[in-house]
Formats: sequence, structure tokens, C-alpha cells
Amino acid sequence: MSSSKTQAVENVRVIYSHIPNAMPRVDEDFRIDRESLNLAEVSLPQDQGVVLRTLYLSLDSYMRGRMRDPKGSHYAAAFSVGEPMHGGAIAEVVQSTYPKLSPGDIVMGDLPWQSYTIIQGEKDSGGVGALTKLDSARSTGLPLSYYLGVLGMPAWTAYGALLDIGKPKAGETLFVSAASGAVGQVAGQVGKNLGMYVVGTAGDDEKVAYLTRELGFDAAFNYKKCKDGDCTQALKNVCPNGIDVYYENIGGKMLDAVLNVANNHARIVVCGMQTFYNRANEDDGVHNLIQLAAKSITMRGFVVNRDLAAYQDQSVQEISGWIKEGKFKFRENITEGVENAPQAFVDLLNGKNFGKAVVKVAEP
Repeated sequence: MSSSKTQAVENVRVIYSHIPNAMPRVDEDFRIDRESLNLAEVSLPQDQGVVLRTLYLSLDSYMRGRMRDPKGSHYAAAFSVGEPMHGGAIAEVVQSTYPKLSPGDIVMGDLPWQSYTIIQGEKDSGGVGALTKLDSARSTGLPLSYYLGVLGMPAWTAYGALLDIGKPKAGETLFVSAASGAVGQVAGQVGKNLGMYVVGTAGDDEKVAYLTRELGFDAAFNYKKCKDGDCTQALKNVCPNGIDVYYENIGGKMLDAVLNVANNHARIVVCGMQTFYNRANEDDGVHNLIQLAAKSITMRGFVVNRDLAAYQDQSVQEISGWIKEGKFKFRENITEGVENAPQAFVDLLNGKNFGKAVVKVAEP
């Protein structure tokens, strides 16, 4: 503990204030709370308390599914109205009575959207034991925010699911939807490094150009230019040998089109279906599922920490190696200030971000 009599800081918090019916509204479903916190007066329990200064927050589309009635069925627990939003974050230890952590250490964990977090015991924010110490984070030369993206859960999600479900083979065709996003850009580059022919789609021409010119995708197209939303012909144009593996992030009409172009025994990796995240009525469903039987297609979903735990360390090791060899690139969309997290999150859901959505809360 500091010996100073006062060590006052402002703790800015993003409170989840209302369950949205469709697309979240910045001014109605979130509230910004500001409080003064005197760090010198914080009392931590022996051997199990820390004070954390948040550095970066991860914004991920799956969080929209947690903004719901807690009675609903979902693989992740609902957020509590009146409490801070929370998710993956990078933080610096400011104070600690926990033997395994010292001031200055960098940790990663599921943390509230706020400037400072006090963990007093084993239950708060998962307890001190749930924090992961990033031992080499400052010495790698890579941005700390990468541990929320290309070296974090999105990479684990893309790498593990592609290998486990997609079972990629050199020379096969991989198609990735939402390919300029955090998971999509990793999935595509993993495919390229494994010798696949890789095609991606995105929602504007700048993102499409980025996929081919910067990330090395073999082809890409703007799905918003597909006639009447049907991208079957666009897929046939860029996938002359059909589709062997589809990394699914969109659902809806895109999935219908993929089923038209997929080869026999294709594999569909279901990571998400953004088309349906903010719809009160899912009236634009998939109508072509008979192709699963006709073409003997395998379509499987997953929950990363439940189904792909074996790939977590492997993904970091392999991808960090590719980065050092110049075979892998990653783009971030960084928003400054925790108070701007709600708008950044809504922009993510609307497809306005370009790259992994991250909020920079404080300087490392």
C-alpha cells in the first residue's frame, strides 16, 4: 500500500442500464458513471486482493447475446442490469496482497468496463486466481492489445476451430465471411499459412482491398454489392473450384449462397451469425439446408473455452511465430477512453469498425 495520505483517481464506469430490443442504443442501454477512488484507503484481504488499472478492453460481438433477459437460453451468462459491462481486458497491477502478483505486473482477465477494479477475494470478477499474468508481455515488442486479439481469444477461436472442425488441407478453398474482423482476418491468414486458397468478404471496398493487398487473401468481394443480397454468383466467380471449408460469421443469405457453391463433403465452421444478433424477429432465415444432406456437408458450432481448450497455447505459439517471420498481419480498431466504449461497441455490431475492436483506457 502507498504511504501517501491521498491517492485519488477518477474511476469511470460503463453501466449496463437497459435490455435492448434490437440494436443497442448508446444513450438508453448504457450509462456512464464517474466516481472518485482513493487508492490509499483501499483495504485488501490478506493473500487474495489486488487493485487493477485497466489498460485495454476487448469489444466482441458475442457480448450482444449477453444483453438479454437472464431467463433466456444462451451459452454465456446474461449481463446484470445496473452493473458494469464486462469482458476480456488487459490491466496493470497497482496494489496487491496476492503472492503471485506484484505492482507493475500485466494481467489479462474478464474485467468490468471501468478505469480501476478492486478484487477482494476469490469471487469478485472471478477472483484473483482467474487472472492470467502475462510474464513476457512487455518484452516481446508487440502491443499489449494484441493479447486481446491476434494473441488472444479471437486467434484461439479462429485457429482452433479451423483446425478442429474445418480440417484444412493444402490446396483446398477456404471462404471466410466478416473476413476483416478480429476472427476473420486470423482465420484467413491461418488458412494461407497452411497452403489453402483463401477467399473473404467484407462490407466495403476498403476492407476488401485490405484482405487481398495486405493480408494475402487470394480473392475477396463486397457482399453489399450482391444482387438482392444473393452472393451465389459472386462466390462462383471467386471460388472456381467450389468451397471446401467455410468459416461462418454471418448466417442468413450468405450461408444460403455458400451452400449453393459448397463442394461435396465440405465443412462449415459456425463461429457466429451476426445477421441475427439484433433482430427481434428472425424472419430472414436459411432456406437451403437440404444441401447439407445432398452434399454430405458437415456443419458444426463450438464454444471456444469449452470445446477448443487444447488449442489455446498452440495458437499463440504458432501465430506469434508467423508474426515474427513476417507471414502474419493484424489490424486493430482502437477507440480512446472507456466512456466511448458503448459507441464503439454499437459501431462493431453495425460493421463500422475495421479490424479488432479495442478500447484503450489508459497508457501502459
